[in-house]
Amino acid sequence: MDKKKVDEHEAGSVALPKVDRFGFVKPEANSADGLTRSRSAFEYEREERRIRKWRKMIGVGGSDWKHYLRRKPHVVKRRIRKGIPDCLRGLVWQLISGSRDLLLMNPGVYEQLVIYETSSSELDIIRDISRTFPSHVFFQKRHGPGQRSLYNVLKAYSVFDREVGYVQGMGFVAGLLLLYMSEEDAFWLLVALLKGAVHAPMEGLYLVGLPLVQQYLFQFDHLVKDHLPKLGEHFAQEMINPSMYASQWFITVFSYSFPFHLALRIWDVFLYEGVKIVFKVGLALLKYSHDDLVSFYGLMFKCLNSLQSCLTIFL
Repeated sequence: MDKKKVDEHEAGSVALPKVDRFGFVKPEANSADGLTRSRSAFEYEREERRIRKWRKMIGVGGSDWKHYLRRKPHVVKRRIRKGIPDCLRGLVWQLISGSRDLLLMNPGVYEQLVIYETSSSELDIIRDISRTFPSHVFFQKRHGPGQRSLYNVLKAYSVFDREVGYVQGMGFVAGLLLLYMSEEDAFWLLVALLKGAVHAPMEGLYLVGLPLVQQYLFQFDHLVKDHLPKLGEHFAQEMINPSMYASQWFITVFSYSFPFHLALRIWDVFLYEGVKIVFKVGLALLKYSHDDLVSFYGLMFKCLNSLQSCLTIFL
């Protein structure tokens, strides 16, 4: 074997980073776990049956979706709550959000927005791009295709909606969408969400002062007090308010620092049923961790009181 072939062989044998089934690089500590658990024949066949049901429901390119939705909304809701098949997720998200209709009604608009000359928000977008899903192979390479696509979508939206422009946190939403669809599709789904193609418009999440975030946090605080009164009382005593832990839940709809497979299931339901799923998941998280949160903040409060007493003695 000549030197050129040896070099090519060695280059080809370089160990690639191990990734999970969604494309996120796995930590070395978990490398022994394998890339993914192999499916049994029964699980594989069950998933194939599920995909066939979904394909029949949506039709070719989504042609049967609206008809099926009108006839059997309860079936659609049940299947979405069970989880959309990953291979169809991008298309279904566009159908249930109304973004596919927006794209068809606005041919060529996205391309014009991308090439529009502007300096507004560009530096902020560029600065934040490398922080968006940094462990995903699509976004890891500096100036790579993933980062370029993310920049284009965010820049196009900042031009499209001058009142909102670009706000930190939008990158995780756009990044999530780009993992399942093209730039143009991701842009129009972002428009559908913020402008309210199906549900109430969510642009207030990103307007100056984040008015919709403040409204949701106020409502969430009251829900905690109503449904988890003991925890609500402890939070009040420790002066812990939802803005200290729940803002990102609403701004990114759990796409930031949340297990990705769970975030996808939340997004399936969120796009169909609206923002109420964020409230439900948030309450479920607090309920699940109720005892630990009460104990932790109670212990922290005692420690702070003891520390304050000690400082009082010495000062």
